[in-house]
Amino acid sequence: MSEDILSRIDDILEIRKRSSADKSYTKSLFDKGINEILSKIQEESEELIQAAASNDSDNRNKIIYETADLWFHVMVLLSNEDIKSKEILQELEKRFGLSGLDEKASRKEQ
Repeated sequence: MSEDILSRIDDILEIRKRSSADKSYTKSLFDKGINEILSKIQEESEELIQAAASNDSDNRNKIIYETADLWFHVMVLLSNEDIKSKEILQELEKRFGLSGLDEKASRKEQ
């Protein structure tokens, strides 16, 4: 397993854009548009929050599962907007070593 999985997902999402909606859930999201994609992100975010708040013995596995769902749907959004995961990783890398407080203060200056 490697971080290359993100670029592989990017590639698959591009293929799904050109596929048939009756054979691809992801293509159906693209076809329904931004509001449907955002709705799925909201739904998956809520499921992650519920998983994290639960106190059952399988909590850790639920958090992992729901995070994967959320990340996937965020990647659908990025693909819909023609943004590659590499661009997000570059932004994270720029922030590496920068304190959260300093980063937040820099946004006020923009």
